[in-house]
Amino acid sequence: MSKKLIGRTSLLEADRRLLQYTCYEDYLDSLGTAQDECYLASEETSRAIAELGYRSSGETLSREEFEKRLAAILLYLYPPYKPYELHSEGFSKGDQLQLELSLRERANRLGNLSTIIFLKIYTKSGFEISGYIDYAEKLITEDWKPFFRGKKKIVPKFNDLGYYHYRAGKITANDTLNYKVLYEDREGLLFQNRFDRKTINLAPGTQPGANTTKKRVHSADYDLVVLFDHVVRQKI
Repeated sequence: MSKKLIGRTSLLEADRRLLQYTCYEDYLDSLGTAQDECYLASEETSRAIAELGYRSSGETLSREEFEKRLAAILLYLYPPYKPYELHSEGFSKGDQLQLELSLRERANRLGNLSTIIFLKIYTKSGFEISGYIDYAEKLITEDWKPFFRGKKKIVPKFNDLGYYHYRAGKITANDTLNYKVLYEDREGLLFQNRFDRKTINLAPGTQPGANTTKKRVHSADYDLVVLFDHVVRQKI
């Protein structure tokens, strides 16, 4: 953990004391003394003196600082619940790939399933573009609603888990949120799930590995589609 993050967490923990005050005036009143009650003419005067810092040996918060830090500690302790939105919500019929990915969306968002999508397409000029896509990561970083509504196709990108562009002569492999790229001379390209450390073998004609199945999906929009479904047994 970075020093900056540790410092922020420590400050938030220290600010728990602010939860006892319902408003800024209550905070100022807590800084007052018994002598203030005896000798000062009003609460407003006592609060004004406290706000100027004469009633505390440490830091005295301004109204703006008090409200800002109280809001921060409330957000830290009671973060608002934001349920994820299924981008395939309402999908009923369409291309087979749309159907298969809609069935897998919820499990990938929950982390119970980690799907790798292999796609191969050919350009109008006849050049191959193919790639491996970390579906769970893409659900977080991209909007899939256009895909499930038939308005957008999936196209492998150079920053995906794996990417091959024949004409450009470009081959890339990148670590993602869910997978690390491994190379093994005999097997070729392998991916390791970050959570249970199981290895997924993508080579044709081989078993994909423990807790992993593969399924070929026929789609008119793609020349070849294979889904590798890895059941995540244990998060570490």
